[in-house]
Amino acid sequence: MSRKTSHKDTFVIDNLPPENKRPEIRFDLPEVRYPERLNAARELLKANTNRVAILSDEKNWTYGEVDKTSNQIAHVLVDDMGLVPGNPVLLRGPNSPMMAICWLAVLKAGGIAVATMPMLRAVELKKVIKKAKVSHALCDTGMCEELDFEILMTFHGGELEEKLKDKPENFESVDTAATDPALLAFTSGTTGKPKACVHFHRDIMAMADTFSRFILKPESDEVFAGTPPLSFTFGLGGLLVFPFAVGATTVLNETKGIEALAAEIEKFKVTTLFTSPTAYRALLGFADKYDFSSLKKCVSAGETLPKATSDAWTKATGVRPIDGIGATEIIHIFISASGDDIRPGATGKSVPGYEAVVLDENYQPLPKGNTGFLAVKGPTGCRYLDDDRQEDYVKGGWNVTGDIFHLDEEGYFWFKARSDDMIVSGGYNISGPEVEEGLLTHEAVFECAVVSSPDEKRGNIAKAFVVLQEGEGGSPEMIKTLQDHVKASIAPYKYPRAIEFVSELPKTETGKIQRFKLRQQELAK
Repeated sequence: MSRKTSHKDTFVIDNLPPENKRPEIRFDLPEVRYPERLNAARELLKANTNRVAILSDEKNWTYGEVDKTSNQIAHVLVDDMGLVPGNPVLLRGPNSPMMAICWLAVLKAGGIAVATMPMLRAVELKKVIKKAKVSHALCDTGMCEELDFEILMTFHGGELEEKLKDKPENFESVDTAATDPALLAFTSGTTGKPKACVHFHRDIMAMADTFSRFILKPESDEVFAGTPPLSFTFGLGGLLVFPFAVGATTVLNETKGIEALAAEIEKFKVTTLFTSPTAYRALLGFADKYDFSSLKKCVSAGETLPKATSDAWTKATGVRPIDGIGATEIIHIFISASGDDIRPGATGKSVPGYEAVVLDENYQPLPKGNTGFLAVKGPTGCRYLDDDRQEDYVKGGWNVTGDIFHLDEEGYFWFKARSDDMIVSGGYNISGPEVEEGLLTHEAVFECAVVSSPDEKRGNIAKAFVVLQEGEGGSPEMIKTLQDHVKASIAPYKYPRAIEFVSELPKTETGKIQRFKLRQQELAK
């Protein structure tokens, strides 16, 4: 691996896992064989034209304007804030044009972008800052009260815009190595303590040259929009990297809820949507109120897409959602399918550039037709920053995601459960997500989560936490109705022996259900 780094601050490089603990990296596609010198921001802004890059309620930005403004911000970072290549830079703000432009500027200046979820609070931010040894910060003016930072510049009506007035519109992007760290992505916390994943400049381009190029197949006339934050790699890819890689347009507005997204689809004639299964279910409630006819491609990730949700969305819009599984550790989606290749209920096949398999309990690959631990190799992979859990994720060169999948004879992967979502009850193995799928096919259920709950007789039972549709009431009669419904749709022994009605489920900011919190709650009882 080339290590002719441009970084003067080598903290992140020095705290990468040793080579023998990293996954095997493969460059099977010519599209991902990058030159030794590569700056991802410079690559993404090659267009530099009058084409519209970003649409928002406040202002529309052309690619030329994005390029010039990011150059000016890079000057501020270097000239006024003393940034040197390799410095981690905290980025804090909602999805907005300036958040995206600041991210590009950090990469141009040779910094490492550390974008944080907008909902993080001071105690959580301090952990991120300490872990990444963050030296500089760019923060939206509305989100600075949680930050106590010495080298800080505010944007969106802040001092950063004032500084730009005197800065040149040209900036020579740092000649970074393709293997220089460009991004520190913190996992979203579905399993507790988040981890910092290090991604190189080439990794950012690889997500555009694998899933986006071969599955999404975007064109320059598409308009992208969605809910995932730019600080989440699902959002970074879907709302910045993928559209910019082909000169398309993205909509970046501060998230204001599901109805606001529905209105955005109509207003901006969105063609390409990125959001979670829960959001697709919620959007169905607005399909009659807003015009969704512009939609051509809808991508779902973050949680497995239930067949019931996929079918309902297809019936309402005529667009079959593209499901996919990705991971912060691998930067984006590595199993998916689109168009006629979609099998509703299946996640899909290995994305070109990646090899995915299922492993047995000894982490050896199993032939098709088996169920096991999902593992993947490709042009990207897990590199935790100074974290002993590297050895838990990487086994024998494979990235082992912690998911259990069935690999059928056609090469399609079918999600069964997270490895810690498998419920052992009375000697039977029960997949929590399979029970959830059964519940979601009942019209009274809006969303649900099924976890293991301790039981004196059976060891554990499957317990469902259910959010009902508006207007539906939780009652003993409803519990029996839902239990009978599940018994009729899957093997009866799998039915939820306990059901608790709740107003909402615990989730990460990216929309993933935090089932571990529900499990902990049941254990505490």
